[in-house]
Amino acid sequence: MNNKELVLKAAGELFGDRDPSAVDRWVAPDYRQHSSLAADGPEALRGLVAGLPAGFRYELARVIADGDLVALHGVYHGFGPEPLVAFDLFRVENGKLAEHWDGLTPLVATTASGRSQTDGPAEPLAAAHTETSRALVAEFARRVLSDADYSVLTDYISTETYHQHNPEAADGLDGFGAAAAKWGEQGKNLVYKTVHRVIAEGDLVLLQSEGEFGEPVAYWDLFRVAGGRIVEHWDVIAPIPAELPHDNGLF
Repeated sequence: MNNKELVLKAAGELFGDRDPSAVDRWVAPDYRQHSSLAADGPEALRGLVAGLPAGFRYELARVIADGDLVALHGVYHGFGPEPLVAFDLFRVENGKLAEHWDGLTPLVATTASGRSQTDGPAEPLAAAHTETSRALVAEFARRVLSDADYSVLTDYISTETYHQHNPEAADGLDGFGAAAAKWGEQGKNLVYKTVHRVIAEGDLVLLQSEGEFGEPVAYWDLFRVAGGRIVEHWDVIAPIPAELPHDNGLF
């Protein structure tokens, strides 16, 4: 069983079957938690799973595996009063879930692009181009996101096709520009301070970053690459809480 299969099996038993005993089979004794929703260690995860309501379900959109890291993108129904779009990132060690990070944001019914926050291509393609995709998105993150040099935007994002899943931005570079201008007027400039992880499989590249969006936030940005340019974008922008139920930090 590869790491992707392992994480899907473990997540299916934990959050699909809502089976607390799955912790014994799939979770390392020193499981390290970075989520704002649970305390550290396997027993806190067991308590979380045991407390899930009967109507709880998880809807998987896509999964990316990169070495010992496996990222899930999907929607949780029943965690709270409204569905939550989520990126979950697991680190696998010795056949067990050893570490977990996540970012969650409310599901929005009506979006500027007409696309949902999770629809679009589900499977990573172009496996041979993983490192090319990773390099393109990493350079985009450094030059455009971190350095805020928007003059080079078209070196990285396609001027012909840019499918947008952020609920407040329409498709295309013009759609992104209009949304960014509106956010700026609201005092929410896109500030990326640190890119913590770049996870890539084929044409899909996920960035986990830290910055500000009117307040301290965690950015989770998923990009699809085709023809040497970024052609699609999904994201979660999650506020960083003042206090966490553990001492591991959000990143």
